[in-house]
Amino acid sequence: MTAHRRTVLAAVTGAAVIATSATLVRLSGEPAAISALFRCAYALPFLAILAWREGRRLGPMAARRRALAWLAGLILGLDLLLWHHSIDYVGAGLATVLGNLQVFVVAFAAWALLRERPPARLLVAAPAVFAGVVLISGLFDAAAYGSDPRLGVILGVATAPAYAAFMLILRGCSEEGRRSAGPLAHAVASATVLIALAGPRPGAAGLTPHWPSHGWLLLLALGPQVLGWGLITYALPRQPAALTALLLLIQPAGTLALSALALGERPSAVQLAGCAVIALGVLYGSRPERSPRTPPSRALDGGAARAGRPRPQARLGTPAGLAAAEEQEAQVPKTSTV
Repeated sequence: MTAHRRTVLAAVTGAAVIATSATLVRLSGEPAAISALFRCAYALPFLAILAWREGRRLGPMAARRRALAWLAGLILGLDLLLWHHSIDYVGAGLATVLGNLQVFVVAFAAWALLRERPPARLLVAAPAVFAGVVLISGLFDAAAYGSDPRLGVILGVATAPAYAAFMLILRGCSEEGRRSAGPLAHAVASATVLIALAGPRPGAAGLTPHWPSHGWLLLLALGPQVLGWGLITYALPRQPAALTALLLLIQPAGTLALSALALGERPSAVQLAGCAVIALGVLYGSRPERSPRTPPSRALDGGAARAGRPRPQARLGTPAGLAAAEEQEAQVPKTSTV
């Protein structure tokens, strides 16, 4: 398996695990602020162990990267609070659509700030996949709208840049792909503090752990928060940020499938069509760009002239550089000392 495919597989698997979030929250029966708080709090001990093991191998994180991770966590906590409350005001369908505007924010921010131009395939696939999200969301159902559409839209739109900023800042904490557990642990710790201060009021129902609600919240922490975001954090520095944002759009399709299996919900024909559009768009957008083939005659004529010329290397720290390094490592023959 190539480095590109391995990274895409990690991102897709992470997005699929994160797609279980909404179903687990519904099974817990807890309000939005409680579920947002405990999905982070229960994840912290497990992330701390992973970060400790990573630190023993790589040494402590630099103070600047720790500060960036805490900033990313504050933005993540804000994103979770905004999104959960937007569901209350405008309904889950439109809140899902507004939150997934992040794919466009990430693409343009990475282009403007990181000089990371999205591939042509990605520019074509992103609007198509977003259209699939709109079809899945139930936006065309009159019952999809909540009690205060105007406030809900404002909160929902605000989640998109918050989510995008979290992803891009977290990516910058990874030390060119060497770390994933440490930055995520610091970010989740920061998000936990923010949600605890701004979320549920003291004495609110659900703050005292009880069964089975907090069993579902524990699964929410171990699955989406630890495993899901762990895989996403691994993939972020190894491929264009816009591609990771595109792959995260498979979450609504995964949520729809899990709701049908676990909650007995029946998707409509429009929603199934949205799943198909997302699948086709992700398959198209995640394929690597092919370099133009050199005609055989030109390859033969110029081969001797280029024989002694060193091959240009991809710049270290970029997704292309990481992929090239992993490919080169995979091609080194293994020798035995026996």
